[in-house]
Formats: sequence, C-alpha cells, structure tokens
Amino acid sequence: MIAFAKKYKSFKIVLLLVGTGALSAQAQDAVKFPLIPYPTQLVAGSGSFVITGKTSIVTAKEFTSEAAELNNLLLKALGKPLVVAKINKPHAINLVYDATITAPEAYKLNITAQQVTIAAKDPAGVFHAVETIRQLLPVSVERGVVNETLVLPAASIEDQPAYAWRGMHLDVSRHFFSIAYLKKFIDRMALYKMNKLHLHITDDQGWRIEIKKYPKLTEEGAWRTFNNQDSACMKRAKDNPDFVIDKEHIVQRNGKTMYGGFYTQQEMKGVVAYAAARHIDIIPEIDMPGHMMAAINSYPFLTCNGENSWGKLFTKPICPGLETTYEFAQNVYSEIMDIFPSKYIHIGGDEVDRTDWGKSDACKALMEREGIKDLPALQSYFINRMEKFFNSKGRKLIGWDEIIEGGISPTAIIMYWRAWVPDAPVKAVKNGNTVIMTPGEPLYFDNQPDQYSISKVYHFNPIPKVLNAEEAKSIIGAQANIWTEMIPSEKRADYMYMPRLTALAEMLWTTQQDKYDSYLKRLVQQYSRMDAMNINYRLPDLPGLLNNYVFIDEGKLSIDRPLPGLTIRYTTDGSLPGAKSPELPSPLSIKKAELVRVAAFTANGARGDVYNLNYTQQQMLGPVKVAPPKPGLACSYYKAFFKQIAPMKDAKVDSTFTTNTIAVPATVKAPSFGITYKGYIDVPADGIYNFYLTCDDGGVLQIGPGVTVDNDGNHSAQEKSGQVALKMGLHPFLLNFIEGGGGYTLKLQYSLNGSARQDIPAEWFKN
Repeated sequence: MIAFAKKYKSFKIVLLLVGTGALSAQAQDAVKFPLIPYPTQLVAGSGSFVITGKTSIVTAKEFTSEAAELNNLLLKALGKPLVVAKINKPHAINLVYDATITAPEAYKLNITAQQVTIAAKDPAGVFHAVETIRQLLPVSVERGVVNETLVLPAASIEDQPAYAWRGMHLDVSRHFFSIAYLKKFIDRMALYKMNKLHLHITDDQGWRIEIKKYPKLTEEGAWRTFNNQDSACMKRAKDNPDFVIDKEHIVQRNGKTMYGGFYTQQEMKGVVAYAAARHIDIIPEIDMPGHMMAAINSYPFLTCNGENSWGKLFTKPICPGLETTYEFAQNVYSEIMDIFPSKYIHIGGDEVDRTDWGKSDACKALMEREGIKDLPALQSYFINRMEKFFNSKGRKLIGWDEIIEGGISPTAIIMYWRAWVPDAPVKAVKNGNTVIMTPGEPLYFDNQPDQYSISKVYHFNPIPKVLNAEEAKSIIGAQANIWTEMIPSEKRADYMYMPRLTALAEMLWTTQQDKYDSYLKRLVQQYSRMDAMNINYRLPDLPGLLNNYVFIDEGKLSIDRPLPGLTIRYTTDGSLPGAKSPELPSPLSIKKAELVRVAAFTANGARGDVYNLNYTQQQMLGPVKVAPPKPGLACSYYKAFFKQIAPMKDAKVDSTFTTNTIAVPATVKAPSFGITYKGYIDVPADGIYNFYLTCDDGGVLQIGPGVTVDNDGNHSAQEKSGQVALKMGLHPFLLNFIEGGGGYTLKLQYSLNGSARQDIPAEWFKN
C-alpha cells in the first residue's frame, strides 16, 4: 500500500497490520500446532505429555523400524535412547496396529497427559505420525540440543493424504549433488510428508550413475569442461555467492579443469535404503531417446549416423531403427532396476529431435516393416517396446507427456509438464492413462520465485476442470521439478525449493485451500526449524516494492520487516547491500534520481533477495491531443522467434487486429511469436500510476516518451513494475510482448496513488 504525504509528491511503503484482538480458534491452532501439512482433523486437548528419559516406546512388531526412527529423533534431544518394549508400560509412546484404518499412509495420533498413541495399518502411516511429533517438538531437536524433558501439546489427530503421489524431482545431471545432500533432501521431504523422489540421473550434460556394462558412461560421460551454463552461473556468482559452483565437484584431469561426478551403484543403493526407511520411493529417470549426448559421446553407435551434435532445438537422439539401441537400453535399465526397487521407472521421452530418423535407412525399413506412419509414431514404437521390457521386469513406465503424441498404451503413466498444452493430461486420461501433474507454471521450482510463488503453488489444483469425478481418479498427484542448469550449488538448490516445498506438501496432503491464511502463520513458525536444519531457504519478500519509481519533489521509502528479527539494509552507490551496510531509516528521503538497493538480513548475517529500486524525478506528463480516437489498441502480430523485444521493429508483420484486452489472444497457436499493442491509454485522474507487467516470456511497456516497465527477454512468468506520473487524459501507449514458446502469459494491472491493484478497464484503451 502506498500512502502519499503530499498529494502525488511523495510516498511511503507500509503494511496493513493485523489487529491486536483475540486470535480466532484457527489462528490459535496455527500458533499452538504449526504443522505443515495441516492434519485432516485436529482437536486440541488440555494439558501436555512430557517425554523424559524414563518414557518408553511400546511398538507392535509391524512398526519396529518406525519405532527406531522415533527413538533416533528423541535421542538427539534427550541424549540417550528410550527403552523399546512390546508390552504396555505406563507413560509410554504406543505404536499400535489398527486394521480399521483403511486409507494408505493414514494414521491417528492421540496425545494426552498420560500417554501418546500412534495407530495405523501400514508403517508409512506410523512414520508420518512420527514426523508430526517432530514438528510439535521444540526446534532445538533439529540442532541436537539435549534437554531433560520434551513437551508435546495434547491433541487428537486423524490424518491421511489426499493424493498418493506427492513428489519432488531433482536434476543431478546439469549440476551434480553429493550423496550427503541427497540425504538432506530426503530428510526435508520426509518432514513434510512427501513420498516420491524423482531423480533425473542422465542428460546431455552428464551421466551420473555407474553402469558396469558400459563403464565409459561415467568414466567419460560424468565429466565435462565448463559449459555455457557453468559460465552463466560464474557470472552471477559475482553478486550472489549461492551461484558459486560447489568446489568438491571440480577436478584436474590431464591438464584440464573438469566438472562432474557420479554415484556408484553401491552408494546409490545406500541412498535408496535411506529413503525407504523414511517411506520415500526413489524413481530413477534415464532420459531417452533424446537428451542422450553424454552417452553418445562415448558410444556413438547409438545414433542413426554416428553424429552427436545439437539439432535446431535439441541434441541428436539415439536411433530406434537399430537393434543395438534396444540392446543398450535394456542392458542399462536392467542394472538400474537392480539398484532401484521402485515399481516406477521414468524413461523421459521429451524434446526429441526426430530429424535424423527421417533420413535413416534403418528407421525407414523399420517403419515399413511395422506399418509405422510417421516419426511421432516411431517414437511411440520405441516407448511401447521399452514399456513391454519394463513390464516383463514387473515395473511400470513413466514418461513426459510428449510420449502420447504418436499413440501410447493405456498402461503407461504420463507426467504432464507442458503447461502450454492444456489438453495433454485430458487426452491421456481419456486414453486410460494414469497422470501425474508437473506443469511448469507453477511447479518448476527452478523458475525464479517471487511474491506470488507460494500462493500459486498452494492454490494449484491438479485436477483439470473438464474431467468428471470418475476421470479425476486418474490424476494420482503432482510433483515439483528442479532443473539445475542455473542451480550450481546446494545452497542455491535450498533457496529455490524452500519454502515452496511446504506449500506443495500441504496442497497435496490436505487440498484445503481455505487454510491459506493459517498456512502462512504456520510457515512463519517453520522458518526457525529451517534455520536449525541449516536450510538456505528464501526469505519472505519485502512487501509492496516496485522496480521503478517516480517522484515530483521528494520520495520517501520505508519498508516493514516481513519477519521479526530481520534487518533491512541499503546502499545508494550501486554496491550490493552487505551485513555492514546502513540500516534503512524510516523513512529514507529521496531528492534526486538514484538507484537504491535494499535487502533483508537475518541475525546470523544471511542475506535475502536484493531489490533494485530505480528512482526518477519527473513532472506530471500532460495529455496529448488527437482526433477523436477509436476504441481498443491497434495490434501487430509477428509469427517469429525473438530473444529480445528490439528485433521486432525490423520484423515482418503477419497480421493485425484490434483489442481492448492485454492478454495472449486465444486464436494464437504459433509456438513463438511477438505482438505489439499500440495506441493510447485514457486515464481518468491526475496521479502517480503503478503498472505491473507479468510476462512469459518478455515484454516492455512504454507510457509517454519513456519505458515504464522493462520485463524483456526469454524467461518464465515473472512480474516487473514501474511508475509514471500522468495528468488526466490520453497518453501514448506501447506494449511489446514476445513468446519464446511455452508460457503464453501476459497480464497488465495498475494502481493509482497507492490504491489496490486491478485490471485496466477496457474503455481506457484507444487508437
């Protein structure tokens, strides 16, 4: 909210504060029971259960492993293990087998002053109850601080997940992550009741798992000289140490600096066992037939012509017309299945450049022999043949949603990611396939988070609206994907998925979107636990900031802290704010055009995002006089690919149209294009106007003679903002938008003199 000290002369950024009256019952529960995900049903009790060194754990024989996990948790806090028994004891924590609890992973947890009872039918349910207890225990448990007693608040909980598939994906090919980090990742998933870890083990940039029959896959394919993604990370590391490549994965070989690493089969079996103890299933992905450059470099017989290079968009794939390809694939997957007991195996199947297949005599012969009509169907032949091999080994095949394009068997599982193909999951369901939802927006956690990210994840509905209740059963859940081209370190990975993981966990466990306010209160309390676990999470956004500001006489900047204990520091000399930079006064007076850089700092010196606030002194722009204008904006459509806005001015216009709405037209089907919206905006009052431009990919807004919002470039959906001081009347309006392929997101909102933001009325647009 922006409040003006003088009319249109200055501004102050403030937060609306919650009143100090009594908290609602829901808010009280959020404070007393800061659980994420929130249980299906929780009734607060009176009193508490006190755990001491004399407390016993009494367990049914079915839950011996879970009793050990509970004991390990309490050992860190009490300094010694509890006695584990199989007969009732007073003042005990009881793990009880209950055949009446039929839902998978469900549990009941009853905490009274006398005892704690965990009841479940399956071990996963008991383990989830243990993680609930973990979140109710003091944060000091995570640090291993020894206490004589631990206190659990009394409560009765009945809990079960809404979705069977609650997943996270981690790409270890683009940048490599240690065994120790994989275990940390698993621990964090377990804390929030996630149950599927999809490991993307191979890609063009690196092969990360030992295959004994093909040793060169890791001897050569696990290592590379620095590539363009590494260089981009190094460039960003100058301003942000989270982009420094983890040095433990850099070695010297034959006089060259090499980056990489791989997991031995024995190491990975240890990770699989570690995850299984926490009831997390690890699903391996060996991506093929595309994304195989790391393998083809060492085994060029895999391609149709022996070439290994980038095509127009993607790398050359392996050849489905050669029997040696299937021999290789089956040998690799046989070893993978020996490492990973999961019934699911992910084959990838995305982004395949099929050009060389159409030129291959072997592929042509196969297509004629098998009656395959086109190249997408040839890819389906490969996938279907591999699925039969998987099934013969008792496994189920998962593939990215492209595998449905040439026809796919109804027994394959489809992982939907292409948000710009909204009918893909619907087609898959109607084909009889099971579907897992992973759309890039909002579930690609490698996309830069912003002030809307958590809300988007929390309010994501995995069920497409067009599906009926019976069809909806084919959607078994969702997962977030972390692609690591620009995630070179463990700290950067933490930042990208935390705290978004908590929103996903709650959405998939409860689907109770009306608990969002409660969730935010609980999340605030979770931050201290994340601190104790040494998670480099993203600090909450500084509220209400824009990218570009204008002032007439004087600007005044003041920012409320989003969390207690944070300090907001700033610079005006262009340097990055540091732990020794001055603390932002309330307010900071601004009397000249300058760049103010601000960031929040925790008590231990960790820095949040750096915000660049550009201030410009400006007199109010007067309206322009034109002949009576017509409604709407004049638009030019360019059917071409643009990396930036600038080349649009020299591009050929494919068509023109008029619109009074700033959005990607429903009629646009091209994968890449540009649109120019040109005319006037007719503002009804004098004032300082804020404009908020969201684009995927890029856009630049000009109102009057200069740029108001610069959101240029190819990127995922992100919002940029700016101000301009306008007098009532018509002002020149120009918006250039580019779509690189996949996002189709364009949105423009405004606010006036600090009012709530809203869509621009259609009648404001003229040409």
